[in-house]
Amino acid sequence: MNAPADSYPLRFDVDYPDRPLNRLTTFFRLFTVIPIFIVLACIDASFTMQYFSDSFFEWAQVKGWNRGVYSGIGLLFVPALLMLLFRRKYPRWWFDWNLELLRFSSRISAYLGLLRDEYPSTDEEQAVHLDIDYPDAEQDLNRWLPLIKWFLAIPHYIVLALLGVVVLFCLIGAWFAILFTGHYPRALFDLVVGFNRWWLRVIAYAFILVTDQYPPFRLSD
Repeated sequence: MNAPADSYPLRFDVDYPDRPLNRLTTFFRLFTVIPIFIVLACIDASFTMQYFSDSFFEWAQVKGWNRGVYSGIGLLFVPALLMLLFRRKYPRWWFDWNLELLRFSSRISAYLGLLRDEYPSTDEEQAVHLDIDYPDAEQDLNRWLPLIKWFLAIPHYIVLALLGVVVLFCLIGAWFAILFTGHYPRALFDLVVGFNRWWLRVIAYAFILVTDQYPPFRLSD
């Protein structure tokens, strides 16, 4: 994905399905998602469950993200913080690990959120697109800012917690709409995608530490 020079260094989008969605798998989505969640849980169980709850149902527990990112098994937070603090470096393979894990979890999130009905792939992009610019640690990242980014992002936690309640009702409405019409209402689709985009930008800023650009308070690109 090519991005304008002034865009945020994380870009996320989901292709709107231009065909009827599968009503049977939509009805049983909470069950059909279980196998791929087990796969993600094998990578990091705390990250899996926290991402699931934070994305849609329990945003009030957003502080629980610390349990996932501090484990060192899922998203690499503490190692990246220490490397930036003492060496002014962000190893490329750490960046690639975080990016690919977020891509994988985003495909699962899109499937769970009824945005798509293709079963989430462990490695193929499918219709869920996530790109993050690799940072030049010496030129683009402040070595001390990672110590307080989690605190600076608190306003986002509050707004997203409130918005998460709205998204929950949107998901319920979309579930019924797909069962009766086969289609995801476009307005609800854009809201859910925007919600995930906003949350991923907060992750990029406060947890995987790949940018010092403060996340915008918006759902759009």
